[in-house]
Formats: sequence, C-alpha cells, structure tokens
Amino acid sequence: MTTTTAPTPNAGPGAGLRRFLTERPPRQERCELCAVAVPQDHRHLVDTDKRALVCACGACALLMEQPGAAAGRFRAVPARYLTDPAHQLDDTAWEALQIPVGVAFLFRNAALDRLVALYPSPAGATESELEPATWEAALAGSRLADLLEPDVEALLLRRTDGRGECHLVPIDICYELVGHMRLLWQGFDGGAEARAALDAFFADVARRARPVDEAVRP
Repeated sequence: MTTTTAPTPNAGPGAGLRRFLTERPPRQERCELCAVAVPQDHRHLVDTDKRALVCACGACALLMEQPGAAAGRFRAVPARYLTDPAHQLDDTAWEALQIPVGVAFLFRNAALDRLVALYPSPAGATESELEPATWEAALAGSRLADLLEPDVEALLLRRTDGRGECHLVPIDICYELVGHMRLLWQGFDGGAEARAALDAFFADVARRARPVDEAVRP
C-alpha cells in the first residue's frame, strides 16, 4: 500500500487519508519508513503532516507507538474493535444525519479539533456537509465517542432494516471499505454485489468487536 492522497480544488478537512483501491498487478508492499518488505496484513500509520495513511512493518509501528516518536508526526493505527450494545441510533437520530447510503464513518481531526464525517459513494469518500454539532448530538451518550483516538480510529455507523449499529474501528479499514465500494458500485444504490460485500464487511467487524465495557485504551 503506497502513500497517496486525493487532493481536490475544494478539498475539506477529510480530503486527506483518502486512499482508494484500484486494479493493479500484485506487487510486494514495503514499509514506507524503513523499506523492509511487509506482509499483506501489515500495520498502518497516519502521517499527520500529509493527512495520509502509510504502510509500516511491525517494528516501525511499535516504535511509533512510543510517546514523542518522530515528534508525533506518525501515529500508529490501533487494532482494536469495540461496540456498545447499550447505544443505538434511532430513526430520528439517523434522519438528522442525512446520510444517503446508510453507512458512514467519522473521526476526530486533531489539527482541527472536530469531527469529520464521510460516507462511501461511487466517487469514493464523500464528506458530510453537516455541522459537527449535529454529529455530536447524534452520538450523545455513546461511550465509543469518548474513547475515540484522534486521527487513527473511526466510528463506523450503519443503518439497515430499521436497525442502527455503531462500532469503533481502526481508521484504515474504513478507507479499505470505501475502496471496495467504489470498485463494486453499480446503479443508484450500489447494486447486489456491493451490498453483499458490505454485509460481509460488517459481519467481520461484528465478529472482531468487543463490548465497550471490556475496553482498555491502547
């Protein structure tokens, strides 16, 4: 996974960290700090200067978890998955968010000190134009929002069949989801293949997630 950004003339605070999967020949991924070869399931860092995800070997990821490493420029993406069964987004809260596709994720931008919300679309990650206060209100009472680590974790939300779910996840999997949806998307609602991939993705997230009561900050 090579460092990329997707700047646009009107790029907003969520424009960084947008890494879309594209069809390309298989190649050996390498740590973007020390250049050692890394496996497919390697760790990622957030480059807070460039607002981009970068690949990392295990050693470099561990190094960047230490306080003060690289003057704070690189932050290791944690591997925790959490869920809060006691908190549900009801119809009123979801309608207030005005998300057209039933899926969204949001993270706290440390530089701006506010939430940035995005959702998958045929064009990639699309930023919500709602005021951050609207998201704050919708998530009021969620312990996951209090645990969210800036820049490196996201709250992943989905509304389907009248039921809402919210998980705290590593931010890199959100952009992986965006990339898959962009490749598979067909028609207005994404199509059957994209919906099946989305179901499988959330099933895997649910399998990994631990109840928030068991949470320990990384």
